[in-house]
Amino acid sequence: MEMASVSSNPRTVEEIFKDFSGRRHGIIRALTYDVDDFYTLCDPEKENLCLYGHPNENWEVTLPAEEVPPELPEPALGINFARDGMNRKDWLSLVAVHSDSWLLSVAFYLGARFNSNERKRLFTMINDLPTVFEVVTERKHVKNKSGSDSGNKSKISTKRTSDGQIKANSKPVEEGYGDEEDEHSETLCGSCGGNYNADEFWIGCDICERWFHGKCVKITPAKAENIKQYKCPSCSVKKGR
Repeated sequence: MEMASVSSNPRTVEEIFKDFSGRRHGIIRALTYDVDDFYTLCDPEKENLCLYGHPNENWEVTLPAEEVPPELPEPALGINFARDGMNRKDWLSLVAVHSDSWLLSVAFYLGARFNSNERKRLFTMINDLPTVFEVVTERKHVKNKSGSDSGNKSKISTKRTSDGQIKANSKPVEEGYGDEEDEHSETLCGSCGGNYNADEFWIGCDICERWFHGKCVKITPAKAENIKQYKCPSCSVKKGR
């Protein structure tokens, strides 16, 4: 199997991060773009199946390695058994969470001989990427395009003034916890792809419902106060009169 012999040589932080990124990319593809194929392969009638991400950005649903203990930590066993007993989106989110856990365990297994500074550097590099769970749930959020999140932190009201000028009304990002906080912790900036951070100002586009760091779209909290309906740069181009 492709997974073998990857840990036989000492590896640098950069090499292990590249390995992590490739595996992560493969798993994200399985849970998003190739999701119908992935769903079909996870047949509950089969034995304990695992989702593997490979360093070359491919993914594979297969049985766990036969040797015990395996050369690398194993992904969650038996993901196929829960497939038909759950809502599809919830099941994909569950697989995503287990995949995040596996990716971290493989990276730190490969870096077992690192000193504390190297481990810290590897974790910082990994932490700069959205988790698989964040990517998978964000896809749901974008696809559903439901209006249920309007009125949340930094969300802009949809009224326009009679002269058609865009004016504003946004709330500071720090407000509110609970469900709202959970929802936004999975949100990625539509411009840079970075994670939501409660310490930064965010603004939501009323047209495409994507969220942006204020700094990425050059909107400050003060400017946002004078915007009734915010259009992100790409929607402004598309809908420009």
